[in-house]
Amino acid sequence: MAAHRIRPRFKTQRRIGTELPGLGKSGALDRKPYPPGEHGTKRRKYSNYALQLEEKQKILFNYCLREKQLRRFIRDSKSGNSANWVNKLAGLLELRLDNVLFRLNFAPSVRAARQMIGHEHVLVNGKMCSIGSRVLNEGDVVSLQDGSYEHQCYLRAVENPRMEVPVHLSKEEVDGKMSGKVVERPGLEAIPFEFKSGLFTEYYSIRKA
Repeated sequence: MAAHRIRPRFKTQRRIGTELPGLGKSGALDRKPYPPGEHGTKRRKYSNYALQLEEKQKILFNYCLREKQLRRFIRDSKSGNSANWVNKLAGLLELRLDNVLFRLNFAPSVRAARQMIGHEHVLVNGKMCSIGSRVLNEGDVVSLQDGSYEHQCYLRAVENPRMEVPVHLSKEEVDGKMSGKVVERPGLEAIPFEFKSGLFTEYYSIRKA
């Protein structure tokens, strides 16, 4: 089972010292900005490996991925001898359908977005899509089935948006129904949390993806 599915969301974020918007509700570090456990308030010494590992965990947890899924995305990013594969990776992860649904504030978290997709509430270019890992392309339009605009998950996200819609996406309302569009392929700048790409690159330059 994936690590992000068995750890409480706030403890996960406190452990790595970073709020990860994809996990949903904010405020994980407001009251206790230190790692969980009785020794959490003590200053920790990090090895370079531990720092690299934390950057990988941020990606896994925020985008709700398994290690195997992440490695597949990395291989795709490295294909074609891409000089800046981590920038390409960021674009692929940000344009996963489940993440796009979350970033459009159609769902309160990536996990909730994935459930909506699996329950056939989501349309891509007017056709139902039940694959949360689908990577969208520039120009693709995301909307919901007519009855799904009354779904509690959608209404909760609209009433309490987790983040502003990023510049690589746009939203439009037609006849009272919202839709979103991919404007361009994003890069590292779109990752919505503090991310040290150099450490992440070092981790996977030593270990084959």
